[in-house]
Amino acid sequence: MTVHIRPALDSLPAYAPGRTVPGAIKLASNELSFPTLPAISAAIMEALTGDTNGINRYPDNSAQQLVAALAEHVGVDKSHVIAGCGSVALCQQLVQATCSEGDQVMFGWRSFEAYPIVTQIAGAISQKIPVTSAHTLDLPAMAAAVTPATRLIYICTPNNPTGTVVHRQELTEFLDAVPENVLVVIDEAYGEFDTDPESPDGVQEATHRANVLSLRTLSKAYGLAGLRVGYAVGDPAVITALGKVAIPFAVNTLAQKAALAALAARDELKPRWQQVISERIRVTAALREFGFETPTSQANFVWLPLRERSAEFAAHTEANKVIVRPFQDATGGVRISIGSPAENDAFLEAAKSFAL
Repeated sequence: MTVHIRPALDSLPAYAPGRTVPGAIKLASNELSFPTLPAISAAIMEALTGDTNGINRYPDNSAQQLVAALAEHVGVDKSHVIAGCGSVALCQQLVQATCSEGDQVMFGWRSFEAYPIVTQIAGAISQKIPVTSAHTLDLPAMAAAVTPATRLIYICTPNNPTGTVVHRQELTEFLDAVPENVLVVIDEAYGEFDTDPESPDGVQEATHRANVLSLRTLSKAYGLAGLRVGYAVGDPAVITALGKVAIPFAVNTLAQKAALAALAARDELKPRWQQVISERIRVTAALREFGFETPTSQANFVWLPLRERSAEFAAHTEANKVIVRPFQDATGGVRISIGSPAENDAFLEAAKSFAL
């Protein structure tokens, strides 16, 4: 006899992280190419070598100091904030907190590939609403698709992997149309790279509507991908529910200390974000000159909707020592992270030699 495993796991899609290949440039995981700031390294070393509250002790389970700093950072009371082990862990907590088996979770498609995974793990059902021909989330279609079983909606803006954004007015119209008992999560993982003046502020929406939550992370712009720190801002009742389904001690000691240092070093990090934005504009212009369809991205990556040729393009860049992230299905394409200028130059050389 074998151990019984839930049959639902047989069809569970596996999360596919960006690959690392020795000797190749990795532009597959939307990481920043900059080294860790000295202040962040110092905070980590202090946690390792300090006489009290070191890694021989459990971390603060509720991350109170970090939550207070995050609340001050976004301008809300700390009762509206929770920290988690990256925003993806909070995505799973959100499904667990809102859905029973058979309930529905809605999101655009293509969007963040973890959404259908965390939905299925909880026994809920994915409602995938196709993006528009311009690779943007189709909010009117999403609003029209809400059913009595819809419990949770993810709005990823800038959207991963297309990089496109929703605008303030269309989001307002969408939120007005969604029933108040449905939680709408505005996933702003890449918000620091968004320069579109019409983009909404998820925190502002979350402080004015009890059924809206802003989801953010320190993995991308703050360079803490290896330590996993995300946070959510929303109504205290929702925040309390998220805490109830959280894994104990999910945000470890080093992550909490590094996050505090990163938040304090925001002014040092801003020039890095600006370089990413400038490089994104340069890479987009070059790709369009080469003949690629390239939607305007407001994230730290660009999207090539190559569909059935996605794997071919990824193999071509890998042969040229650049690793990108292909999505190989009918809605597929290739996502390319914005790296250093030299890394981007290497990618562009590879892309230029690809036969369209």
